[in-house]
Amino acid sequence: MATRTRTRTRILSRIGKALLPPALALGATVGLASAPASAAVWNSCDQWGNTSLNGYTLYNNIWGSGAGSQCIWANSGTNWGVWADHPNTGGIKSYPNSKKVINKTITSLGSLSSSYNVTVPSSGAYNTSYDIWDTDYDYEIMLWVNYNGAVGPLGTSQGNVTLGGHTWTVYKGSNGANEVFSFLRTSDSNSGTVNILPILKWIKDTKGWMGNETIGDVQFGYEVTSSSGGLDFTTNNLTVSSS
Repeated sequence: MATRTRTRTRILSRIGKALLPPALALGATVGLASAPASAAVWNSCDQWGNTSLNGYTLYNNIWGSGAGSQCIWANSGTNWGVWADHPNTGGIKSYPNSKKVINKTITSLGSLSSSYNVTVPSSGAYNTSYDIWDTDYDYEIMLWVNYNGAVGPLGTSQGNVTLGGHTWTVYKGSNGANEVFSFLRTSDSNSGTVNILPILKWIKDTKGWMGNETIGDVQFGYEVTSSSGGLDFTTNNLTVSSS
């Protein structure tokens, strides 16, 4: 797997703190041809297009250099999709996602879980992943439920572990701004349920890699490196629940 390059620019855009640049021609004239036949309640081809729907925040989030065109549509915060046409070059181009805010410490959480059901292409280079942040953005926890093409995690392998209903290969690294813990599912899955809390407790208690952090955002989306010619990524259903 190719090692991904993570930059401060990526972090800022992923957490929604990037300054909005002048309008770019990132698909501005591209129609939303891949949206469902029934009109979506929201769509955007803007680089940083975002909206809030039934407790979730959706982001188009084209943050990487050398990106092509990308449009996002949504029927709700839990049923949405993306059409992306990014060139066949290295480097992550975008992370369109749906975000649920948690804002609870690990020890105060009684539960944190999510169910997903996606339809993804057989070509291109991408991963379907959860991206979980603490409120200070010191730590990033990624859970890859499927991936395709020349993509790979940051850091070095820490071996395999079975947690939250899945078996993962764990990678630990740093991008210079925050620690990154990546969990790659050992076999691809397009639907399932992830019990996230045991993963956070394993990082905190078993490995001691972080303390009792306040979990801010649970994001779910598609980290796209290339999708030449235009590819569709569809979140048929997503739920994130906590107590």
